[in-house]
Formats: sequence, C-alpha cells, structure tokens
Amino acid sequence: MSSYSWVFRTLGMFTLLTLLLMAIGAVVCYLFRFNMMFGLGIMFVISFLMSFASYYMSKDMALKANKARLVSEAEEPRLYGIVRDVAAKANVPMPEVGIVVTPVPNAFATGRNPQNAAVCATTGLLDTLSDEELEGVIAHEMAHVRNRDILVMSVASMVASMITYIAHIAYFAAIFAPNNNDNNGAGNIIVAVAMVILLPIAAMMIQMGVSRNREYLADKSGAEFTGNPRALANALRRISGVDTEKLYRTEAQRRPQRSSPSSGYDSRNDPFARGGDSIYDCAHMWISNPLRGGGLSSLFSTHPPIEERIRRLEEMADKRGL
Repeated sequence: MSSYSWVFRTLGMFTLLTLLLMAIGAVVCYLFRFNMMFGLGIMFVISFLMSFASYYMSKDMALKANKARLVSEAEEPRLYGIVRDVAAKANVPMPEVGIVVTPVPNAFATGRNPQNAAVCATTGLLDTLSDEELEGVIAHEMAHVRNRDILVMSVASMVASMITYIAHIAYFAAIFAPNNNDNNGAGNIIVAVAMVILLPIAAMMIQMGVSRNREYLADKSGAEFTGNPRALANALRRISGVDTEKLYRTEAQRRPQRSSPSSGYDSRNDPFARGGDSIYDCAHMWISNPLRGGGLSSLFSTHPPIEERIRRLEEMADKRGL
C-alpha cells in the first residue's frame, strides 16, 4: 500500500460524508425559509468539528465504548509479548495493550496514528487461540494501525450517525415548517421523507464499503507482517465457529482459565452481553463482526464474509508454498 494512499482514501470519504451533511443542512434551511448557504456553512463547520474531535478523541472513545482496560506486561505477559513482536515486524511503535473481559473471542485496534494506538483482545480470544493464531490476529490489528484505518472508520461512523440524526430533524422540520400551508407543503414533506430514508442509507453504504475493503487489506497486510497467512485463516475459522450463545449459558459455571487479574467476569462490563448498545456503534472495529445474522443485516455488514476472507488467506498461503 502506498504511504500516501490512506491520505487520499481519507480525504475522499470525508468529502462524500461532508457533502451529505451539507445537503441536509441546505434542505432544512429551505424548509424553515432560512438562507440555504447558511445551512451549507453550518453543516460544513459541524463536519469539521466532528472530524477534529474524532482525530483527537477516537482512541479514548473506543476504549470506553468497548469497555477495554489497558494493561501492563506484568498483567498480560503473553499478549504483551506477541503485540511487541508484531509491532517490530510491522515497523510501527509499540502500541498500548488492552483487555476486554468477555468470553467472546475477538480483538480490535484504535488510535489516530501509529504513535497513539492501542491493540485490545478479549479474554475469550486469549483462551481460544494458540500463540501462532493469536499472532495472526494481532498482525491484522497492527495493519489497521499502520494503515490509519481506525481514524478513517471512527470519523465515518460518527458522521454517518450525525447524518441520520439530522435527516430526522429535516423530517420534523418539513412537518412543522411555516411554509407547509402553501402549495409546496406536500412536496416538502415528500422530500423530507426521502431524506430520512435515503441519506442514512447512502452514508451507511459509504461507511460499510470502506470498512469491508479495509478488512481485506488488513488481512493481507497482517499476513505479510508475519509471513504466515494460514495462521490468521485458522484464527478466523476458529473464531467464527464459536457458539456465542453457549458461552453465555455456561459463563456462570465457568472458572477462570488464566491466572490473570483480568479473568473476573462481570456482564455489566461485557460489551457483547445482551442489553449493551455500544457494540452496535463499534461493530466495525472488531476483527470479526459481532453482529452476526442473515437477511438484510448481511447487506449492511461492516465485514466481508469470513469464508471469503479465509479463502483469500489460504490462496495467499498456497502461492507462497506454505
């Protein structure tokens, strides 16, 4: 990947999402008979402020939303050692290391750049994978760090959410707008309803398209760091085969499998536990999609099909004679 390609990708996505925000602002101002240029300007400023906030706050927000706790090497020597080895192979600074206490095997990375990053794994992942497989997963996350994917997707997710909220504001503006009594009232409502339906979908499609592409890229880059594509393929196969419902059914009787202060389980601190809303906003961050399902949910999945990811990695290994 070119050292500058992430810059163009980021600018392109920011431009598309900013234009959507500005379009919504212009329509809302039209409905309230304000100057449309005023709406364009307001939405541009909002987009800029959101991008600025995401740049400086994405790491802290991601750690808090996913209920991750940063740990030292003394607390998690196995995970810490693997992260350090992969960071050296990827030629990036050593990131902070975090733990999420949940039986669900998964991992994510966060941070606006390689100098300000954190790589987090769940206790379920550490209990499930071998060292070789865990290295493959950490290499995938380190690829996200190196490619600045976390910043891109954090901003995309925030702006997409903002577009959804403002589209709903436009809908109510159309209903209660002062010009609803003239001949344009019905047309305004139709436009607002179309915005509520189409603009969030457009924002989501941009976000999901970037997310799927970055997963393929991180798989490829991570496998190149370690020189072992099959390790990541095996890890993805093992993660996808875990019966999450069974894990939660047996968690009450499950004894901690590792002598670690992170082993104590509390469902209130588990982002994957039922009733937690944060996982929906952070689904794009994890190596395996935590929102599994078929039907319409697969159309807007943050991740490409795991079978296709495994196939590409196996093909990569075959070409290398591994």
